[in-house]
Amino acid sequence: MSVDVGSESMKIAIVKPGVPMEIVLNKESRRKTPVAVSLKENERLFGDSALGMSIRTPKVAFRYFQDLLGKRIDNPHVALYQSRFPEHELVKDEKRQTVIFKLSQTTQYSPEEMLGMVLNYSRGLAEEFAEQPIKDAVITVPGYFNQAERRAVLHAARMADLKVLQLINDNTAVALNYGVFRRKDINATAQNIMFYDMGAGSTVCTIVTYQTVKTKDSGTQPQLQIQGIGFDRTLGGLEMELRLRDYLAKLFNNQHPSKDIRKNARAMAKLLKEANRLKTVLSANADHMAQIEGLLDDIDFKAKVSRQEFEDLCSDLFQRVPGPVQQALSSAEMSLDGIDQVILVGGATRVPRVQEVLLKAVGKEELGKNINADEAAAMGAVYQAAALSKAFKVKPFVVRDAAVFPIQVEFTREVEEDDKSRSLKHNKRILFQRMAPYPQRKVITFNRYTDDFEFYVNYGDLSFLNQDDLRIFGSLNLTTVRLKGVGDSFKKHSDYESKGIKAHFNMDESGVLSLDRVESVFETLVEDKLEEESTLTSKLPCGILFLSMPCLVKKVCISVPLLENVLCLLQDPKENRETVKEEVPSKSSGDSTVGKTEEEKKIKAPKKQKLVHEITMEMDVNDVPDLLEDELKSSVKKLQDLTVRDLEKQEREKSANSLESFIFETQDKLYQEEYQFVSTEEQREEISRKLSEASSWMEEEGYAAATKELKDKLSELKKLCRNLFFRVEERRKWPERLAALESLLNHSTIFLKGARMIPESDQIFTDVELSTLEKAINETTVIKDRMIPREGGGGSLGCCSKEQCYPV
Repeated sequence: MSVDVGSESMKIAIVKPGVPMEIVLNKESRRKTPVAVSLKENERLFGDSALGMSIRTPKVAFRYFQDLLGKRIDNPHVALYQSRFPEHELVKDEKRQTVIFKLSQTTQYSPEEMLGMVLNYSRGLAEEFAEQPIKDAVITVPGYFNQAERRAVLHAARMADLKVLQLINDNTAVALNYGVFRRKDINATAQNIMFYDMGAGSTVCTIVTYQTVKTKDSGTQPQLQIQGIGFDRTLGGLEMELRLRDYLAKLFNNQHPSKDIRKNARAMAKLLKEANRLKTVLSANADHMAQIEGLLDDIDFKAKVSRQEFEDLCSDLFQRVPGPVQQALSSAEMSLDGIDQVILVGGATRVPRVQEVLLKAVGKEELGKNINADEAAAMGAVYQAAALSKAFKVKPFVVRDAAVFPIQVEFTREVEEDDKSRSLKHNKRILFQRMAPYPQRKVITFNRYTDDFEFYVNYGDLSFLNQDDLRIFGSLNLTTVRLKGVGDSFKKHSDYESKGIKAHFNMDESGVLSLDRVESVFETLVEDKLEEESTLTSKLPCGILFLSMPCLVKKVCISVPLLENVLCLLQDPKENRETVKEEVPSKSSGDSTVGKTEEEKKIKAPKKQKLVHEITMEMDVNDVPDLLEDELKSSVKKLQDLTVRDLEKQEREKSANSLESFIFETQDKLYQEEYQFVSTEEQREEISRKLSEASSWMEEEGYAAATKELKDKLSELKKLCRNLFFRVEERRKWPERLAALESLLNHSTIFLKGARMIPESDQIFTDVELSTLEKAINETTVIKDRMIPREGGGGSLGCCSKEQCYPV
């Protein structure tokens, strides 16, 4: 499955054997689901139900919480969220300095837990749609998410018990969806496409290059390369709606000066919903009437708003539309002349003024609208999920994503000055440049250290961000790494030449940076002597020689240094192939004339032997501390308990509804003719009395009854009415079954007559067989005649009276 988690809504897509990639429909049969969670006492709601709760009880309905992922409490984005939604109480996590939603003194949830709930709900929708369990997922994230934000999403997925195949940037997913369905149009000539994505919460502009490339495993395949990215974290449809909401609130206050609607969270939530509708309508109309019944204190609100008024409210926002375009061009080091097409993505790009400003900024004749602006990211992500899964085989499409923010390694070491004094020198080494492709592994080598030291992994030059973005970005320091055991490794291998301390970094498919290992590398020259040389063994690689040692031990005598070298080659063949080169001594002209005997020894030239000593490392996360394992398990259990509670609640509600439905339906059936025909007055009165008692019990005690008690009550009533329902069912089927029996008897009688008319010389049936058939026909006819009711006789089936047949 794939989950495209947007600021306002999410789209879910699945792929399963025999079924093409498709969007999952939610319980309301809609293709997109609001990202909203409602937590009211013992009730938890999602999607449209939670959205409805945000109108009735705004304090318990949570939306747009993705903006708080991976951010400390003092982040400006947290203050912005609090100003937009003052009904929520945000407190500080004392351990991590992050944000927590406080519902009560005993109940609080982190943004990661909120997102975990949404992901778990999305998995439930996908499983119901696919009719099978789902564990693997590709989740979209904004391309501007930094390391802390990406790790927060991974934590949320783990809380939902989802295996994340990849965190894919939503702009990359859109580009993949575009390329997959235009595979035939991609060739060796590079095509540069700009995707402008304005959603509810933010805006991202991406420049993508499509062309075919030669791959090692699959030959020539299409590839997309992310060349440049520009973004605005706060430019989106939500900000437009908030301004329109505040404008409507101002109009209401002008109409009713004695009231201040801004102090009523419920009324402001209603205005926000109306602002959302109004923004959509004004995209196609010059003006529209905003109206809300019972907005505040049963006062209806009505006001006419024009598109011009809306555009005036958001004039400064429209001025920011070209910003991401310029950022993307700058990061890609391209000009607008190199862009072949500009394609719109995201719901907020439907605002006419946005399109006008963007069209002017890019200088094109028209803007491309040839992809599904809402579903492209979800469909691209699910294609990637199929490509990463072992259960599916899809046509290869090479995806080369790019790191938006540069990352560097910083360290300090002592240096000797010209006057023989020693001072500290601060060094920086670029690990990943801005827009460096990933996934990718990098190795940093420290050559001047012989003792324990520490280094820092930080973000690089972020001068391309403005001051507001830098403040929202958070800490520029990622990790402090302390190395232990460096000095011991040098003492232990003092006879070896040091090749430095190597730190191996990996930026995976999700764009998350990790330090895999740190090792101290040494080399030395070793002379290897062979007592004898076999024609066979001289042609065998070292690895095969070592594996074949038991059978060759009588022929080959290997010195200890050579054996160590062979072991080293087996442990790390790639690195040793690079560093260990076997030099073959040149033969002089006299060598050919020198006679050789089997007892002569051949001496090889010295070879490089590599030795790797693993270094212990201790790491401190400096941006936003990760959840500890115990904290993560606690959050997982918290969400699992909520899920169990929800399932129990659903089961109880289902049992209560089933009981109520059975009572009402059965009471109605007792007055229907077909039920009265097969029962007596006393029987119906007994059933009616029991149903009335159950109905009264439901009204008085049923609301607090446990699920088992409700099921037992329903089972008791079904048992009471079982025989009545059976008789009705039998009577319904009686004509059809009787006709089938009569048809069978007629065919059998005709067959018997025909068989008896066969001449004795040609007879194939014995007298016993014919007599047995005749007896069966006669007995069945007697039973049938006895079961058919005679004129004036009672009984539902003709074989017994109402009192005799299946008593209650």
